Amino acid sequence: MKPRDRKAVRIAGPAGRARFDDAVPTVAVIGAGIAGLAAATILAERGARVVVCEREHHLGGRVGGWPTRLADGSEVTMTRGFHAFFRQYYNLRALLGRVDTGGTALVGLPDYPLWHAGGHRDGFAGLPTALPWNALAFLRRSPTFRWADLPSVDARAALPLLDVSAPRVYQELDHLDAVTYLERIRFPEPAHALAFEVFSRSFFAHPSRMSAAELALMFHIYFLGSAEGLLFDVAADPFPHGLWEPLARHLAELGADVRRGVEVRSVRPGSTRRFAVDVAGGVLDADAVVLAADVPGLRRLVAASPGLGDAAWRERIAELRTAPPFLVSRYWLDRPVEPDRPGFLGTSGYGLLDNVSVLNHYEHEARAWAARTGGSVVELHGYALPSDEPDARARLWEQLTEVYPETKRAGVVDERHELRSDCPLFPAGGFARRPTVRTPDDFLVLAGDLVRIDLPVALMERAATTGFAAANRLLSRWGVAGTDLWTVPTTGRGPVLRAVARRWGRTP
Repeated sequence: MKPRDRKAVRIAGPAGRARFDDAVPTVAVIGAGIAGLAAATILAERGARVVVCEREHHLGGRVGGWPTRLADGSEVTMTRGFHAFFRQYYNLRALLGRVDTGGTALVGLPDYPLWHAGGHRDGFAGLPTALPWNALAFLRRSPTFRWADLPSVDARAALPLLDVSAPRVYQELDHLDAVTYLERIRFPEPAHALAFEVFSRSFFAHPSRMSAAELALMFHIYFLGSAEGLLFDVAADPFPHGLWEPLARHLAELGADVRRGVEVRSVRPGSTRRFAVDVAGGVLDADAVVLAADVPGLRRLVAASPGLGDAAWRERIAELRTAPPFLVSRYWLDRPVEPDRPGFLGTSGYGLLDNVSVLNHYEHEARAWAARTGGSVVELHGYALPSDEPDARARLWEQLTEVYPETKRAGVVDERHELRSDCPLFPAGGFARRPTVRTPDDFLVLAGDLVRIDLPVALMERAATTGFAAANRLLSRWGVAGTDLWTVPTTGRGPVLRAVARRWGRTP
């Protein structure tokens, strides 16, 4: 995707010959989430022999999906929950553009509404997209964050949000958790609960367990530093149909071998090539390896591969932690919700409930099921669940009936629930020891949203960006050209605002 933001930043890929013409290397990519697929795509396009090993039978990682049969006999797709494809996700969209040449795989939602149980409502439709006009317009119309609240805000503590850059923001704020930082800024409680808690919990952790630097970077990416706006697109079809199966076909056409249901047991020094990748039923010899597993998978694999890296690097991998459990509950209901319900709604103050999606308001498969049955397909997310919460499913359902009272009368045709705990945790003080794309071995690289990269990217975009960066690093070792990376501006948007922030701001 070509950025609309004229201040978006291009990071040139490594120079070199266009593709491999002799001595073609074999690269094992371990993990077929966004990061692994991104790395595999660039390497295969340059002519490398790429073998992707994915332990699941579906692709896409946490954005994957698989078929399931409902009680009424319908064949549908279950996923691990809602994902927003923001317009700032330049590298992810560049990856998807390989297979979505017509631009139909993603569709825009008209607003990003936020509701608080206390009655506060906010949204981002119709706002200007760039600072300072977006912030001024939001203040003018927001019932949550009012002009009258400004005198209570510690402006000197808040000003650094106008001058965020990576990695400097981590040097300034990573020692704080997000809650402490917000308390020092003294944002009004409704704004704190709606905007900041909703955003921070999208990282699957409570703000008290999240680095303030991650929160500040997130506001830079999505609101203060980008002119792409806060509205987003969603997948028009279930993720496998519209995104990953087409990308798998693209990889196959490039000669890549995508293996599903194949768990890598270990990686060790090879005899015929640099690495021997142990999988069920044999060994894959490879000249290079991309580790694109999730946190639990990466920790297990490195622990089982004593020859990888050095002691310091292995210790950093072992230190990685996951965020608290999250629950995705999807219900196929026998009656519709009100027609004006948004496709996606962020919530706060409703206990465990963090957001509600009405899939049949935007997804083709769900819309077809609802049209055929007269029902609706509703999905609930509960992030950062307490580990001792035994009744999360029941509580999410009860909270849904508070948000959308018409669901109290609905019968459940069928339901699916996904309780997982495999998202990376970014705690205060953790950035310095977070592993990077580069490892002690020039031909072993990391990719994924758990990986440190000193650019303003997050979530799915961090996965795609590190995947491209991992491929670039390997290609540079072989003298082959890589791919450009794009990000939102790497500093605050305007020189005047940056100057004010640096002169008058106070780092907490």
